[in-house]
Amino acid sequence: MRILLTGSSGWLGRFLAPRLQALGHAVTGFDIAAGPCTQVLASVADRASVDRVFKTHRIEAVIHAGALHKPDIARFPTQAFVDANVTGTLNLLEAAVQAGHDRFVFTSTTSLMVSQVIRDEVGRAAIWLDERSGPLEPRNIYGATKLAAENLCRLHHLEHGLNCVVLRMARFFPEQDDTHAELTGENMKANEFLNRRLTVEDAADIHVAALDQAPKVGFDVLIASAPTPFARDEAVALKMNAAAIIAARFPQAEALYAARQWHLPASIGRVYDSSRLERVLGFRCRTDFAAVLKALETGGPLPFAHDVDYISPSTLAIAK
Repeated sequence: MRILLTGSSGWLGRFLAPRLQALGHAVTGFDIAAGPCTQVLASVADRASVDRVFKTHRIEAVIHAGALHKPDIARFPTQAFVDANVTGTLNLLEAAVQAGHDRFVFTSTTSLMVSQVIRDEVGRAAIWLDERSGPLEPRNIYGATKLAAENLCRLHHLEHGLNCVVLRMARFFPEQDDTHAELTGENMKANEFLNRRLTVEDAADIHVAALDQAPKVGFDVLIASAPTPFARDEAVALKMNAAAIIAARFPQAEALYAARQWHLPASIGRVYDSSRLERVLGFRCRTDFAAVLKALETGGPLPFAHDVDYISPSTLAIAK
Protein backbone atom coordinates (compact mmCIF):
# COMPACT_ATOMS: atom_id res chain seq x y z
CA MET A 1 0.00 0.00 0.00
CA ARG A 2 0.95 3.64 -0.41
CA ILE A 3 0.80 4.89 3.17
CA LEU A 4 0.88 8.41 4.51
CA LEU A 5 2.64 8.45 7.88
CA THR A 6 2.31 11.69 9.81
CA GLY A 7 4.73 12.37 12.61
CA SER A 8 7.39 10.55 10.60
CA SER A 9 10.26 12.47 12.20
CA GLY A 10 9.07 11.70 15.71
CA TRP A 11 10.11 8.97 18.10
CA LEU A 12 7.42 6.55 16.91
CA GLY A 13 7.77 7.48 13.25
CA ARG A 14 11.44 6.66 13.04
CA PHE A 15 10.68 3.08 14.15
CA LEU A 16 7.38 2.67 12.33
CA ALA A 17 8.43 3.82 8.85
CA PRO A 18 11.16 1.16 8.42
CA ARG A 19 8.79 -1.58 9.63
CA LEU A 20 6.20 -0.58 7.04
CA GLN A 21 8.82 -0.40 4.30
CA ALA A 22 10.17 -3.85 5.22
CA LEU A 23 6.65 -5.20 4.63
CA GLY A 24 6.68 -3.78 1.12
CA HIS A 25 4.64 -0.64 1.70
CA ALA A 26 5.51 2.67 0.05
CA VAL A 27 5.68 5.15 2.93
CA THR A 28 5.41 8.92 2.56
CA GLY A 29 6.59 10.64 5.72
CA PHE A 30 4.83 13.90 6.60
CA ASP A 31 6.08 16.12 9.42
CA ILE A 32 6.79 19.71 10.41
CA ALA A 33 10.43 18.82 11.10
CA ALA A 34 12.98 17.18 8.83
CA GLY A 35 14.03 13.60 9.44
CA PRO A 36 15.38 10.56 7.60
CA CYS A 37 11.85 9.12 7.23
CA THR A 38 10.21 12.38 6.14
CA GLN A 39 9.63 13.38 2.53
CA VAL A 40 7.06 16.15 3.02
CA LEU A 41 7.67 19.11 5.34
CA ALA A 42 4.28 20.55 6.18
CA SER A 43 1.58 20.78 8.84
CA VAL A 44 -1.50 18.57 8.83
CA ALA A 45 -3.41 21.73 9.79
CA ASP A 46 -2.78 22.99 6.24
CA ARG A 47 -5.49 21.37 4.13
CA ALA A 48 -3.81 22.34 0.88
CA SER A 49 -0.66 20.46 1.88
CA VAL A 50 -2.70 17.41 2.89
CA ASP A 51 -4.60 17.40 -0.41
CA ARG A 52 -1.38 17.85 -2.36
CA VAL A 53 0.37 14.89 -0.76
CA PHE A 54 -2.68 12.66 -1.26
CA LYS A 55 -2.75 13.54 -4.95
CA THR A 56 0.99 13.53 -5.62
CA HIS A 57 1.74 10.29 -3.80
CA ARG A 58 -1.61 8.57 -4.55
CA ILE A 59 -2.08 7.74 -0.86
CA GLU A 60 -4.11 4.60 -0.08
CA ALA A 61 -4.04 4.52 3.74
CA VAL A 62 -3.16 6.80 6.65
CA ILE A 63 -1.38 6.29 9.93
CA HIS A 64 -1.83 9.56 11.78
CA ALA A 65 0.86 9.64 14.46
CA GLY A 66 1.69 13.34 14.27
CA ALA A 67 0.52 15.60 17.08
CA LEU A 68 1.45 18.15 19.67
CA HIS A 69 2.00 16.29 22.95
CA LYS A 70 1.74 16.99 26.66
CA PRO A 71 5.28 18.46 27.05
CA ASP A 72 4.43 20.87 24.20
CA ILE A 73 1.96 22.65 26.49
CA ALA A 74 4.88 24.66 27.86
CA ARG A 75 5.93 25.75 24.37
CA PHE A 76 2.75 26.20 22.31
CA PRO A 77 -0.50 28.15 22.74
CA THR A 78 -3.84 26.39 23.09
CA GLN A 79 -4.82 27.22 19.52
CA ALA A 80 -1.80 25.34 18.18
CA PHE A 81 -3.11 22.14 19.82
CA VAL A 82 -6.52 22.64 18.22
CA ASP A 83 -4.91 23.29 14.84
CA ALA A 84 -2.56 20.29 14.91
CA ASN A 85 -4.58 17.72 16.83
CA VAL A 86 -8.17 18.49 15.83
CA THR A 87 -8.15 20.39 12.53
CA GLY A 88 -5.23 18.31 11.29
CA THR A 89 -7.05 15.06 12.06
CA LEU A 90 -10.20 16.34 10.35
CA ASN A 91 -8.20 17.29 7.25
CA LEU A 92 -6.74 13.81 7.01
CA LEU A 93 -10.05 12.04 7.63
CA GLU A 94 -11.85 14.09 4.98
CA ALA A 95 -9.05 13.50 2.49
CA ALA A 96 -9.12 9.76 3.23
CA VAL A 97 -12.88 9.61 2.68
CA GLN A 98 -12.59 11.56 -0.55
CA ALA A 99 -9.87 9.17 -1.74
CA GLY A 100 -12.05 6.14 -0.96
CA HIS A 101 -9.75 4.67 1.69
CA ASP A 102 -10.68 1.55 3.67
CA ARG A 103 -8.39 2.08 6.67
CA PHE A 104 -7.17 4.86 8.95
CA VAL A 105 -5.06 4.37 12.09
CA PHE A 106 -5.02 7.13 14.68
CA THR A 107 -2.41 7.43 17.42
CA SER A 108 -4.18 8.64 20.54
CA THR A 109 -3.15 8.60 24.20
CA THR A 110 -4.12 7.05 27.51
CA SER A 111 -3.52 10.54 28.94
CA LEU A 112 -7.01 11.61 27.89
CA MET A 113 -8.44 9.00 30.30
CA VAL A 114 -6.69 10.54 33.29
CA SER A 115 -8.79 13.20 34.98
CA GLN A 116 -7.33 15.28 37.77
CA VAL A 117 -9.02 12.98 40.29
CA ILE A 118 -7.42 9.91 38.72
CA ARG A 119 -4.04 11.63 38.52
CA ASP A 120 -4.24 12.53 42.21
CA GLU A 121 -4.77 8.80 42.93
CA VAL A 122 -7.13 9.35 45.82
CA GLY A 123 -8.96 6.40 47.32
CA ARG A 124 -8.02 2.99 48.69
CA ALA A 125 -7.72 1.11 45.41
CA ALA A 126 -5.74 1.39 42.20
CA ILE A 127 -7.91 2.65 39.37
CA TRP A 128 -8.29 0.02 36.66
CA LEU A 129 -8.45 1.73 33.27
CA ASP A 130 -9.80 -0.02 30.20
CA GLU A 131 -11.80 1.04 27.16
CA ARG A 132 -15.03 1.12 29.22
CA SER A 133 -13.66 3.61 31.76
CA GLY A 134 -15.38 6.94 32.03
CA PRO A 135 -16.65 9.55 32.01
CA LEU A 136 -13.62 10.89 30.16
CA GLU A 137 -12.50 14.22 31.62
CA PRO A 138 -9.10 15.18 30.17
CA ARG A 139 -7.18 17.47 32.47
CA ASN A 140 -5.32 19.52 29.83
CA ILE A 141 -5.54 20.76 26.24
CA TYR A 142 -3.51 17.81 24.97
CA GLY A 143 -6.02 15.27 26.26
CA ALA A 144 -9.01 17.40 25.27
CA THR A 145 -7.86 17.71 21.65
CA LYS A 146 -6.95 14.04 21.33
CA LEU A 147 -10.39 13.05 22.62
CA ALA A 148 -11.99 15.40 20.08
CA ALA A 149 -9.89 13.78 17.34
CA GLU A 150 -11.00 10.31 18.46
CA ASN A 151 -14.60 11.40 18.11
CA LEU A 152 -13.91 12.69 14.60
CA CYS A 153 -12.61 9.22 13.72
CA ARG A 154 -15.77 7.66 15.14
CA LEU A 155 -17.98 10.03 13.17
CA HIS A 156 -16.17 9.35 9.92
CA HIS A 157 -16.68 5.64 10.44
CA LEU A 158 -20.38 6.09 11.20
CA GLU A 159 -21.08 8.61 8.44
CA HIS A 160 -18.72 7.45 5.70
CA GLY A 161 -17.78 3.86 6.53
CA LEU A 162 -14.09 4.70 6.97
CA ASN A 163 -12.51 1.89 9.00
CA CYS A 164 -10.68 3.56 11.89
CA VAL A 165 -8.59 2.02 14.65
CA VAL A 166 -7.83 4.40 17.51
CA LEU A 167 -4.82 3.42 19.59
CA ARG A 168 -4.61 4.92 23.06
CA MET A 169 -0.90 4.63 23.63
CA ALA A 170 0.60 4.28 27.08
CA ARG A 171 4.00 5.84 27.72
CA PHE A 172 6.85 5.02 25.35
CA PHE A 173 8.74 8.32 25.16
CA PRO A 174 12.52 8.18 25.70
CA GLU A 175 13.06 11.48 27.48
CA GLN A 176 13.01 12.24 31.19
CA ASP A 177 9.54 12.54 32.71
CA ASP A 178 8.60 16.23 32.94
CA THR A 179 6.39 15.92 36.03
CA HIS A 180 8.03 13.32 38.31
CA ALA A 181 11.59 13.51 39.59
CA GLU A 182 11.60 11.24 42.64
CA LEU A 183 13.25 8.34 40.74
CA THR A 184 15.97 8.12 38.12
CA GLY A 185 14.64 7.96 34.59
CA GLU A 186 15.55 4.32 33.98
CA ASN A 187 14.16 3.23 37.36
CA MET A 188 10.87 5.00 36.69
CA LYS A 189 10.52 3.58 33.20
CA ALA A 190 11.24 0.07 34.45
CA ASN A 191 8.55 0.42 37.14
CA GLU A 192 6.03 1.64 34.58
CA PHE A 193 6.15 -1.68 32.72
CA LEU A 194 4.07 -2.96 35.64
CA ASN A 195 1.14 -0.71 34.81
CA ARG A 196 1.52 1.93 32.06
CA ARG A 197 4.42 1.64 29.60
CA LEU A 198 5.50 -0.16 26.44
CA THR A 199 8.54 0.00 24.19
CA VAL A 200 8.58 2.09 21.03
CA GLU A 201 9.28 -1.12 19.11
CA ASP A 202 6.05 -2.67 20.39
CA ALA A 203 4.24 0.61 19.72
CA ALA A 204 5.36 0.49 16.09
CA ASP A 205 4.31 -3.14 15.68
CA ILE A 206 0.88 -2.41 17.17
CA HIS A 207 0.35 0.23 14.48
CA VAL A 208 1.29 -2.29 11.80
CA ALA A 209 -1.22 -4.76 13.24
CA ALA A 210 -3.92 -2.08 13.39
CA LEU A 211 -3.31 -1.12 9.77
CA ASP A 212 -3.65 -4.74 8.73
CA GLN A 213 -6.77 -5.45 10.79
CA ALA A 214 -8.65 -2.17 10.31
CA PRO A 215 -11.04 -3.44 7.57
CA LYS A 216 -12.06 -6.32 9.84
CA VAL A 217 -12.34 -4.14 12.93
CA GLY A 218 -14.43 -1.34 11.42
CA PHE A 219 -14.06 1.03 14.33
CA ASP A 220 -12.56 0.48 17.75
CA VAL A 221 -10.65 2.26 20.50
CA LEU A 222 -7.86 0.16 22.00
CA ILE A 223 -5.48 0.71 24.90
CA ALA A 224 -1.90 -0.13 23.96
CA SER A 225 0.40 -0.99 26.85
CA ALA A 226 2.61 -3.82 28.01
CA PRO A 227 0.44 -6.50 29.64
CA THR A 228 0.12 -5.91 33.35
CA PRO A 229 0.96 -8.90 35.58
CA PHE A 230 -1.81 -7.91 37.98
CA ALA A 231 -5.50 -8.78 38.18
CA ARG A 232 -8.37 -6.37 38.67
CA ASP A 233 -9.27 -7.90 42.04
CA GLU A 234 -5.83 -6.87 43.35
CA ALA A 235 -6.61 -3.15 43.01
CA VAL A 236 -6.82 -2.50 46.75
CA ALA A 237 -3.64 -4.43 47.50
CA LEU A 238 -1.77 -2.60 44.74
CA LYS A 239 -2.67 0.75 46.22
CA MET A 240 -1.98 -0.20 49.82
CA ASN A 241 1.04 -2.50 49.49
CA ALA A 242 2.29 -2.90 45.93
CA ALA A 243 5.63 -4.23 47.13
CA ALA A 244 4.00 -7.37 48.54
CA ILE A 245 2.11 -8.06 45.31
CA ILE A 246 5.25 -7.51 43.23
CA ALA A 247 7.28 -9.77 45.50
CA ALA A 248 4.70 -12.54 45.12
CA ARG A 249 4.86 -12.31 41.32
CA PHE A 250 8.57 -11.56 40.99
CA PRO A 251 10.54 -12.73 44.04
CA GLN A 252 13.84 -11.83 42.37
CA ALA A 253 12.87 -8.19 41.75
CA GLU A 254 13.91 -6.69 45.10
CA ALA A 255 17.49 -7.98 44.95
CA LEU A 256 17.90 -7.08 41.28
CA TYR A 257 16.65 -3.56 41.97
CA ALA A 258 18.84 -3.18 45.07
CA ALA A 259 21.93 -4.01 43.00
CA ARG A 260 21.20 -0.91 40.91
CA GLN A 261 20.06 1.17 43.85
CA TRP A 262 16.62 1.28 42.27
CA HIS A 263 13.31 1.31 44.11
CA LEU A 264 10.15 -0.68 43.45
CA PRO A 265 6.84 1.17 43.80
CA ALA A 266 5.33 1.09 47.26
CA SER A 267 1.93 1.96 45.81
CA ILE A 268 0.41 1.73 42.33
CA GLY A 269 -2.49 4.10 41.77
CA ARG A 270 -3.67 3.13 38.30
CA VAL A 271 -3.30 0.29 35.83
CA TYR A 272 -3.84 0.28 32.06
CA ASP A 273 -5.48 -2.92 30.86
CA SER A 274 -4.47 -3.80 27.28
CA SER A 275 -6.23 -7.16 27.15
CA ARG A 276 -8.80 -5.93 24.61
CA LEU A 277 -6.03 -4.98 22.19
CA GLU A 278 -4.78 -8.55 22.36
CA ARG A 279 -8.24 -9.91 21.61
CA VAL A 280 -9.02 -7.53 18.76
CA LEU A 281 -5.66 -7.26 17.00
CA GLY A 282 -4.13 -10.54 18.12
CA PHE A 283 -1.02 -8.68 19.27
CA ARG A 284 0.70 -8.92 22.65
CA CYS A 285 3.60 -6.65 23.54
CA ARG A 286 6.88 -8.53 23.49
CA THR A 287 8.50 -6.51 26.26
CA ASP A 288 7.00 -6.57 29.74
CA PHE A 289 8.22 -6.24 33.33
CA ALA A 290 9.59 -9.78 33.27
CA ALA A 291 11.78 -8.82 30.31
CA VAL A 292 13.12 -5.86 32.27
CA LEU A 293 14.04 -8.14 35.19
CA LYS A 294 15.65 -10.61 32.78
CA ALA A 295 17.93 -7.86 31.49
CA LEU A 296 18.90 -6.90 35.03
CA GLU A 297 19.59 -10.54 35.87
CA THR A 298 21.78 -11.24 32.84
CA GLY A 299 23.49 -7.86 32.74
CA GLY A 300 22.19 -7.26 29.25
CA PRO A 301 20.99 -3.92 27.89
CA LEU A 302 17.70 -2.65 29.21
CA PRO A 303 14.90 -3.49 26.76
CA PHE A 304 13.66 0.10 26.57
CA ALA A 305 15.09 3.45 25.54
CA HIS A 306 16.03 6.24 27.91
CA ASP A 307 17.49 9.39 26.37
CA VAL A 308 17.68 12.56 28.46
CA ASP A 309 18.89 14.48 25.39
CA TYR A 310 15.96 13.56 23.14
CA ILE A 311 14.39 16.60 21.47
CA SER A 312 10.96 16.31 19.88
CA PRO A 313 10.36 17.42 16.27
CA SER A 314 7.95 20.14 17.45
CA THR A 315 10.72 21.65 19.58
CA LEU A 316 13.19 21.42 16.72
CA ALA A 317 10.72 23.11 14.39
CA ILE A 318 10.15 26.15 16.62
CA ALA A 319 13.87 26.44 17.39
CA LYS A 320 14.62 27.23 13.76
